[in-house]
Amino acid sequence: MSTLRPTDLAREHGISTQAVRNYERHGCIPPAERTASGYRIYTELHAAALRAYLALVPAYGYAAAGQIMNAVHRDALDEALATVDRGHAQLLRDRDTLDAVRTAVRHLTAESPAAPAPAPDPGTRTVGELAHQLDVTPATLRNWESAGILTPARDPSTGYRVFHADDIRDAELAHLLRRGGYPLDHIATVVQQIRSAGGTQALSASLDTWQRKLTAQGLAMLRAATRLSAYLGSENHALPPGRS
Repeated sequence: MSTLRPTDLAREHGISTQAVRNYERHGCIPPAERTASGYRIYTELHAAALRAYLALVPAYGYAAAGQIMNAVHRDALDEALATVDRGHAQLLRDRDTLDAVRTAVRHLTAESPAAPAPAPDPGTRTVGELAHQLDVTPATLRNWESAGILTPARDPSTGYRVFHADDIRDAELAHLLRRGGYPLDHIATVVQQIRSAGGTQALSASLDTWQRKLTAQGLAMLRAATRLSAYLGSENHALPPGRS
């Protein structure tokens, strides 16, 4: 089998030789044999392992990629595949969440296309006042808070909930979506996304970015599967040097 230097492996991926040594130390590629003077000797097996690991990173993240390769090198193939399965399951959950948020945003814009712009400062509300405004019970608002939909401040002297302008907006959105039949966990996701994006219009743009990221991750998973399969097909892929 032909031998390779650390620089050969590094050059292929545009990384440093120190990175190659770090990946070996962390179990992402098999241990290298050494020359009499202590220099590492890599082979095509190591090159295939490095290709697999670096393909796994954009698909599953650094931690999971390392777990997969370490499991492979311990001959724990089912453990490695379970980590792969969890990554695919998470991607599917993210797609489902994205679809739920898109649907909810469409519902929001359809329900209130001509809604007046909010007042510059609607003031604050107590839980009772906000419940009366929305025609719900205070227990409903507390339930929404428990679900992560509302995050009211607390009056430092009394400890009572204080709902500011953003809280009131979130409560109104939650009320609208609840009437549309959405479960609390989906409402929480929508409200949190709108809160971070700064409104439904900004959210629509961020959802497009989110969609592109999920598509890129799915394609990365396909490429990683090809690389990992090629490495698993390499002769003695899981055996340390010196074992037949």
